[in-house]
Amino acid sequence: MSARALPELESAVSIDEFQALEEKVYKTIELLKSAREAKAIAERDVSRLREQLEDREEEVETLRQQMVSLRREREEVRGRVEKMLKQIETLAEV
Repeated sequence: MSARALPELESAVSIDEFQALEEKVYKTIELLKSAREAKAIAERDVSRLREQLEDREEEVETLRQQMVSLRREREEVRGRVEKMLKQIETLAEV
């Protein structure tokens, strides 16, 4: 660049324009910081929610197994009660 081009360039970019640009750069930096912080918070929330989901899935599986066991037990009790009722009927017939 020649020595003549520098004064033209300097006059082309005023101090006010430079300050406005500088302010925009600082605002952009702050927005980036805020976005990164929000991302970190969201990632922590996602991690916590995944852990909660895993816990709930384990609880659901445990409850499902208990339900199956209780149904099986109910059927066994029903069979035993029916057997006792048949014996009572047999005794009543005599």
